[in-house]
Amino acid sequence: MNPTLNGRIFQEAYFVDDLERVIQAWSDVFGAGPFVISHHHRCDRFDYRGTDHEADVSYAFGYLDDVMIQFIVQHDDTPSIYRDMYPDGPRDGAGFHHLGFLVDDFEAEFDALVAAGFTCATRLYADGVDAAYFDTRSVTGGFTEIHGTPPRIVGAFATWRRSHELRQPGDPAIVPR
Repeated sequence: MNPTLNGRIFQEAYFVDDLERVIQAWSDVFGAGPFVISHHHRCDRFDYRGTDHEADVSYAFGYLDDVMIQFIVQHDDTPSIYRDMYPDGPRDGAGFHHLGFLVDDFEAEFDALVAAGFTCATRLYADGVDAAYFDTRSVTGGFTEIHGTPPRIVGAFATWRRSHELRQPGDPAIVPR
């Protein structure tokens, strides 16, 4: 069987109501992190369901073992892939949002997901990286992100992963980006 998507899972992402609270909880309970935060992230190019409406979001990135954990908070009510799943915000303060896959041939993987019948809800380009979010709720209960692999960003991920490996009890849960 040939899978539709030829990528490597690297990320679980959660929509949250408070980045710092959720980061501290994951750090305390699971030993995740340290996390870096991108406040009020902006894209170079952005498309949400055929519009250029880009929500005001902040992201936090950290690792738990070999998996990157991403937390997302939305600061406004702009329609978005996050509000698609959680129109009133995440119940209990946090909820699963998407799985992320690193893909070496972004356009081929994008076309494969479209050919498989999935809708691209958001496509963006930021910091030298192509990314797209497909509505795969019928399969995963959430969205699926495909994410390009430029060396600079893959290197940043490796640095964050190494920070997790070196983390000691008592180290801060959040570090400067």
